Amino acid sequence: MKEERPIYFTDPDELADYVIDKVGKNITLGMCLGLGKPNHFANAIYKKAKEDPDLQLKILTALSLEPPTWSSELERRFLEPLVKRVWDGYVNLDYITAVRKKELPPNVQVAEFFYKAGGFLDNEHMQQNYTSTNYTHAARDVRDNGMNVGGQLVAKKELNGKTMFSMSSNSDTALDAFRTIGQMRKDGKRVAAIAQVNKNLPFMYGDAVVNPNLFDAVLEAPDLHFTLFGAPRESVNSIDYIIGLYASTLIQDGGTLQIGIGSLGDAIAYGLQIRHQQNEVYNKVLMDLSVNEKFGDIVHRVGGTGTFEEGIYGSTEMLVDAFLHLYKSGIMKRKVYDNVHLQRLVNDKKIKVRQKVTPEVVELLAAQNSIHSRLTRKDFDFLQEYGILKSGLTYENGKISDGKEQFEADLNDQNSKDRLFKSCLGTELKEGIWMHAGFFLGPSDFYDVLNNMSEEERMQINMTSVLHTNQLYGNNPYSSEELKLLQRKKARFINAGLMVMLSGAVVSDGLEDHRVVSGVGGQYNFVAQAHAIEDARGALMIRSTRAKGKDVSSNVVFNYGHTTVPRHLRDIIITEYGIADLRGKSDQQVIAALLNVTDSRFQEGLLQRAKQSKKISSGYQIPDQFRNNYPERLESILGKFKEKNLFPIFPFGTAFTEEEIVIGKSLREFKEKAADSKMAIVPGLIGQMVASVPAEAKPYLERMQLDNPTTRQEKIMQKVVLLALKNAGQI
Repeated sequence: MKEERPIYFTDPDELADYVIDKVGKNITLGMCLGLGKPNHFANAIYKKAKEDPDLQLKILTALSLEPPTWSSELERRFLEPLVKRVWDGYVNLDYITAVRKKELPPNVQVAEFFYKAGGFLDNEHMQQNYTSTNYTHAARDVRDNGMNVGGQLVAKKELNGKTMFSMSSNSDTALDAFRTIGQMRKDGKRVAAIAQVNKNLPFMYGDAVVNPNLFDAVLEAPDLHFTLFGAPRESVNSIDYIIGLYASTLIQDGGTLQIGIGSLGDAIAYGLQIRHQQNEVYNKVLMDLSVNEKFGDIVHRVGGTGTFEEGIYGSTEMLVDAFLHLYKSGIMKRKVYDNVHLQRLVNDKKIKVRQKVTPEVVELLAAQNSIHSRLTRKDFDFLQEYGILKSGLTYENGKISDGKEQFEADLNDQNSKDRLFKSCLGTELKEGIWMHAGFFLGPSDFYDVLNNMSEEERMQINMTSVLHTNQLYGNNPYSSEELKLLQRKKARFINAGLMVMLSGAVVSDGLEDHRVVSGVGGQYNFVAQAHAIEDARGALMIRSTRAKGKDVSSNVVFNYGHTTVPRHLRDIIITEYGIADLRGKSDQQVIAALLNVTDSRFQEGLLQRAKQSKKISSGYQIPDQFRNNYPERLESILGKFKEKNLFPIFPFGTAFTEEEIVIGKSLREFKEKAADSKMAIVPGLIGQMVASVPAEAKPYLERMQLDNPTTRQEKIMQKVVLLALKNAGQI
């Protein structure tokens, strides 16, 4: 008898028992990156493994989300109220908590292909079980590592009278992984595809919409709709803003954009907003930074500094919060169509995205043989889907009916064509999309915005597989190579790196001792696309220096023992000191361009290394206009605009209160100073012991529950907070 799918469960433990009965005691659980994990099911199957040492559990995933934890009483006082406020109702993943505490049982293995940056540098289990893979290969590699159970968080909705699921936040690898499980099921293998419904998850459209029978079992109950993990926005400092401003000059109106999460992504978005909404101010900042004199050539060739009339389309692995702010600002408004025939006409400017439907649209499609002169059922469905023919019409036996009359669907017959054009055309083109994305993750208010969008607005975002967003080749189930090339015109793929070598090679995901910082993710995919698409460019943003206490090091280095992006794929490097155009340049030209955007404290040393290796002329000198690359100069330039309430610390809002922002920054700087030299903080701490508490410190002490200390420990902590605030200039 054919098994009915899916079976519904309300108890996670019962579902876990079902899975064990179905596949056995050797379970390899595949789950997507980030938000879309079925936390209750994951915890239930992990619990079974803890209780039964004969059950072998391997978890294959990436970016297992966890709220921050504390290691001291002072950290607890700062973090605990924040954790309760931001992550209240989130269900922690027990396996990652065990990994963090180094309490994972021997019969459980966790292997991830991407970490939160720096999250597991000193964790033996995670470093040894890290799987290095390109994002586009993740589903394949999970399959090849023996996945027999797949788990996914889904949204649920009635569409046209039928219950449908949405992969929502994670169509990225899930669509392909569950397709693989389906084939394995057909081949008679013992597998289980599991979904957990969460009403808080936005119902996203496009390729994300799937039939529930894709899954063997579904977990759903009123008490299982947990709070989605909110990732608070990072603060944006002056260096980030200036890097973002440079990146914003490389983006052309009418082009395509990919950016990532974090302060640099927010800085780019803010730069684009200023460019579009306050163009005069934007160009004044660029003038003060001497952008035209230093980097005008690449800005004029590759990008622009004007407003966005046609707008931008997004093709990105990650739908970040910043994209929605660009959408609200009227920048993300270039729509594409998931139909090669329509898209070709749009690219050729024969039809406009926002134009009214006219007879010319039908005739243009017929002229390029996109539809037959005698319309077939397929032609009719296509024309109706995209709004060229209005809804309510029917097609039967080669004839079109509007409910009142019927006529031949024949464009060669003048009478039939006149009737079609007179009474059957739609009003405007439909199904336009301004974003293709694989996954999303962001602050809680980002999910609220998605949930509060109209259905029509959400339908303009196609959540799809990374096989669509992250590569061109292969006519996969989601799109053809031809269509992707048509849609991604003037593409700008912008990502972040840790270091750049003078060869142009970039370090983004690991250290030279082989420890993994994060993972390659989709970076290689976008670098490769930037080279494969004729009018595309790829840029990697790198902060020119890093500091540990008083020690400052250059992130532009002569050489390093680890590479993420090899030198032959070098393209554009952006630091806070400018833009280095490396594509197609000789080694000497590459070195010269990178030295121009290096912090001046390190320029001469790097130049001498290059000369010693005979990679640059022995008589070469760095031009004078690039010899004033100091952070103080940048702070001075941007400071004038900050005084006018531009370039705020959190351009798109924050989950932190004003007191938390001040306390967090002050304590972080104090901790760095103490780590550099404990003796350096002693005099100030002694001074605080005898000093009175200033009135302006009261709100900060109240937030830390240290306004009325009673124990010796509380009194010491109060003095530490006061000293940190004083050193930071807050009191």
